[in-house]
Amino acid sequence: MPSNLTRRTFVQSLGAGLVASSAWPAAIFAGDRAVPRFSFLVITDTHLGRGDNPAAARQWERTVRELDAAPGDFVLHLGDVVDDGREAQYGVYREQRARQRKTVHEIPGNHDPQDLFERHIRRQVDTSFDHQGVRFVLFNNSRRDSHNGFITPAQVTWIETQIGEAARRNLFVILCCHVPLHDNRHPDRGWHVGRTDGQEAVYTLLRRHPQRILALMHGHFHNGIRGWNDHGSLQEICFPSALYNQDRRLAEQRAPGFYLSELRPGYVKVSLDARGMALRYQPLGDIRPAERLCPLPQFEA
Repeated sequence: MPSNLTRRTFVQSLGAGLVASSAWPAAIFAGDRAVPRFSFLVITDTHLGRGDNPAAARQWERTVRELDAAPGDFVLHLGDVVDDGREAQYGVYREQRARQRKTVHEIPGNHDPQDLFERHIRRQVDTSFDHQGVRFVLFNNSRRDSHNGFITPAQVTWIETQIGEAARRNLFVILCCHVPLHDNRHPDRGWHVGRTDGQEAVYTLLRRHPQRILALMHGHFHNGIRGWNDHGSLQEICFPSALYNQDRRLAEQRAPGFYLSELRPGYVKVSLDARGMALRYQPLGDIRPAERLCPLPQFEA
């Protein structure tokens, strides 16, 4: 391993308030490209219309103001734009979204019927975009009638094509879908993509690109920042809801993976550089960000 920085000394060097982490080596390469340096913002689960009252819309308005003022190149919204398929709320969402100047890239959640998402957000649901050496691949793996996720064989083929194109252009890849692939049981919610519903097919694909795929990013859980890093170098991260989060006492019950104590509604600034992927959680209305660092495994040399 090209880095001799231990877990303990790395954490100490970051100062108080950071979660235990491994460092990446100073230069990580996909082909001959070093990990780029940039930041972006992640929100999820805005659930406009929840409870048939305007509270979620007011929270989204507040979130938009903070996103507009926050540093970051663009915004990812990881699903459940509205609550329970309330079509009229897409107009409310779009009206506020237009008031901030960053580009927002959305994916549907299980509360977003695909036909309504196509009508009000984006006609091409499964899509990708490139930014500063990273290809972001966004795809819909949710259904209105289930909390679990589903990835079709056609989608697996499309994802493979996206990764192949990224490889030819020597880009890293981040995959974004609403429902996590990772198996999770009590005390977690148990919501995930089943092995025969596309999970194993995607994991098999990702194992063929161990130093190119940086992360799988999800919403859906409403548990603050929650994730796993037990598939080699791959980070699997569920992001906090901008509307509400719930305490499932993950630390107390020794749930596998990683999780943070911050559960207030908010958004996350994700920063990429040679060290890895820093997640800085910003509770709405708090002038001091609650800085956290996602624990990242090292790539094998």
